[in-house]
Amino acid sequence: MPLAFSAQDKGILPDRMIAALGEARVILPAYPFVPGQIQPASLDLRLGEVAYRVRASFMPGPHATVAERIEGLKLHEIALADGAVLETGCVYIVPLIESLALPPDLAAAANPKSSTGRLDVFTRVITDRGRRFDQIAHGYHGPLYAEISPRTFPVLVREGSRLSQIRFRRGHAVLSETELAALHARERLVDAEDADFAGGIAVGVDLAGVGGLVGYRAKRHTGLIDVDRRAGYAVADFWEPIAARRDRTLILDPDEFYILASKEAVQVPPDHAAEMVPFDPLVGEFRVHYAGFFDPGFGYAGAGGTGSRAVLEVRSREVPFILEHGQIVGRLVYETLLARPEKLYGTGIGSNYQAQGLKLSKHFTA
Repeated sequence: MPLAFSAQDKGILPDRMIAALGEARVILPAYPFVPGQIQPASLDLRLGEVAYRVRASFMPGPHATVAERIEGLKLHEIALADGAVLETGCVYIVPLIESLALPPDLAAAANPKSSTGRLDVFTRVITDRGRRFDQIAHGYHGPLYAEISPRTFPVLVREGSRLSQIRFRRGHAVLSETELAALHARERLVDAEDADFAGGIAVGVDLAGVGGLVGYRAKRHTGLIDVDRRAGYAVADFWEPIAARRDRTLILDPDEFYILASKEAVQVPPDHAAEMVPFDPLVGEFRVHYAGFFDPGFGYAGAGGTGSRAVLEVRSREVPFILEHGQIVGRLVYETLLARPEKLYGTGIGSNYQAQGLKLSKHFTA
């Protein structure tokens, strides 16, 4: 492996180190990487040639491979070469084009891409003999699979579609509360005057809105969405706008999907990466589904940003629940990079969500 680390080197691998992992056959793609697949601190993962419709989601556990579990649970196979529709309420397992041969000092974590989460497509990565979703253990050698379950819109996917992303990590590099406060003092990570750093920067929901709009609620029984088609769909065909209320609250209806925005504008400096994590899964009758990776340069002034809002993908549970303006729904955890990336998130790589406010996925016309 061409990457040489000292015992003290800890952090997220940037773009050029991810490329080196491919050259060293640590990442083993069945086909060469495509332009734009390597992001500043992550790699997009591509769907393979077949999807398996299975009876239920599963965790392989320490004694089984994913292929063995698929064999016992599959209902039918779907070829993806020419595209196929994945229906809402169904669970699919798709072998990915990329597999891994990690060294003992390297682990990885996966997450949905931003555009995937904003379509309410529930997806996570599974490994052979895995005990946790989206977590790839140190030294893992083997294939990767995506579990995909569209919740609101049926989606059209094909071989090569990119729904998930993966980060590679050496050691533990999450900033402590003290380190996070010091970084904020230098870089002003969030525009809140009373920033809370315990367990990450607290992120609240914006229900004051801009121009009278605070969010969108997904319509039911819509047409399908091609995940590879940009700016191809009218907002009104898929979403209902939500107007701000005088009391700055929002009642979440059971089993509905909402796109909201954070109250705070945040930024990620070039030598750090961030991830949104749940504030407390026991608080509130709702779930915030995070496409949680924030790349170096997100919202950063030097990369075309002025601080960007985090988009929140919210699904209510069995009972109605009232959200209030500023209510904390997540925390932004920061980690150091092993080196500054060659390209930052922003205008330089054609990023879709730099300097964003409340924004739907790239699939919809502005």
